[in-house]
Amino acid sequence: MIRVTGFNGKEFYINAEYIEKIEANPDTTITLFNGRKYIVTEPVEEVVKKILEYKKKIFLPPLVGDE
Repeated sequence: MIRVTGFNGKEFYINAEYIEKIEANPDTTITLFNGRKYIVTEPVEEVVKKILEYKKKIFLPPLVGDE
């Protein structure tokens, strides 16, 4: 899951596996596979970066000495 911030200033988590698309409309809008939309304060590039970091943690094996 990735942490994002809503326009009310509250942080919440979205399951990155359920994200279908991310748009700048001009606000960043995250659409899940079920059609639910979330508008967040982070720019699109930051959300994508968070998704990539999350995926690396899930799919890459730990390095020797990282435990």
